Amino acid sequence: MAFKGAPDSIALALFFVFWYAGNMKYNEYNTAALNAVGGKTSGMTMTVATMQLGVCAVYAIIMWVIKLNPAKLFGLQMPSRQDVPKVTKADLIKSIPLGFCSAGAHAATVFALGGDPLFGQIVKSAEPVLAAVVGTFAYGKAPSFNKVMCLPVIVGGVAFASLKKGVDGSYSLKFDTTALVFGMLANAFAAFKGGENSKLLSDKGVAERYGGVGNQFAVTQILGFVILLPIMFATEGNMFPVFLEKLTSDFNLQFNLIMSGLSFYIYNELATYTLKVTGAVTASVANTAKRVIVMVYMAAVTGKALTDEQKLGSGIAISGVLLYSLIDDLLKPKAKATKTD
Repeated sequence: MAFKGAPDSIALALFFVFWYAGNMKYNEYNTAALNAVGGKTSGMTMTVATMQLGVCAVYAIIMWVIKLNPAKLFGLQMPSRQDVPKVTKADLIKSIPLGFCSAGAHAATVFALGGDPLFGQIVKSAEPVLAAVVGTFAYGKAPSFNKVMCLPVIVGGVAFASLKKGVDGSYSLKFDTTALVFGMLANAFAAFKGGENSKLLSDKGVAERYGGVGNQFAVTQILGFVILLPIMFATEGNMFPVFLEKLTSDFNLQFNLIMSGLSFYIYNELATYTLKVTGAVTASVANTAKRVIVMVYMAAVTGKALTDEQKLGSGIAISGVLLYSLIDDLLKPKAKATKTD
């Protein structure tokens, strides 16, 4: 009898643990990689983001070569088979918008977290706001009235987190501009990514030829890397020799660049495994809890504590996101019980 590994219930719990752990470690490795090249003013942030997707692309190709995806080992289960997808040239062309949006969301996130890892996370909690706008105007999928009423709570929380109290007791706006601008840009790209992903998977033929979300994610990361390469050379090409010199001589940069790419890929896969088998409520709570845990972890890693305004503002924003995710279920009319004779 073949060994199947841990029961699904135990595997699911472990997937949750390693999804959270992977997300936390990605933030840590990403921050360390950016610091190794000189921080947000080094002119190599896009290079770091692109090379992370390069690591993802290499990892995806290795899985196709060995025909195994080891992600389920984190749940103490046997690796799943991962063959090269049987996609056509037309399928790949249809996948380019998703690859572009995915690459944009990743690069913008790296810029945001490079500006301020903590405030960047707060800004990224406002993703539902951009998702509502993009869904309404680009894909004709407007949120319900109840969800719309939650959006001011999210915006208000992020706005309050941007305030700083002066010595005279008055408040003024003070925030990392890079984290705010690129965090909102990442939210916009993520919103378009969700729309393009749904549109791509609505084509049953394409979905069947991909042979699962694992292959689709792999192809998306490879496309994202290819898309970011020319952008990287156009914006930071003059710094690439400096980056190569640092990369070949600095083990710290090598380690954190590789580990940030691997942890990014793996935690996204584990998130897919968990969210695919949980209900909407569990998924919403899990995503909300993840944001809080990552912020607390990064505060400990960076030694930069959240201000009182950031604590309260992020709490309001994240609570608003949770309410946004659950409100339609909470206010859903209850079915009337049928009378029996």
